[in-house]
Amino acid sequence: MQGGVKTMALAVKSAIKAQLKKSKMRVGGDFWKMLDEKIMWKVKRASERAKANGRKTIRAADL
Repeated sequence: MQGGVKTMALAVKSAIKAQLKKSKMRVGGDFWKMLDEKIMWKVKRASERAKANGRKTIRAADL
């Protein structure tokens, strides 16, 4: 919780954990929060780019 507001996870942890298990890797507890922050940043930037190009649809090129 951040400032009394529960935040929603943006990444599917089970899918990422399965991939990491195949790679025989683990992640620290701070990884998930930073991953969600990075995803949100990318989505926000992609949204701004689409709007700047007069679109309401985000495309792969906006990433």
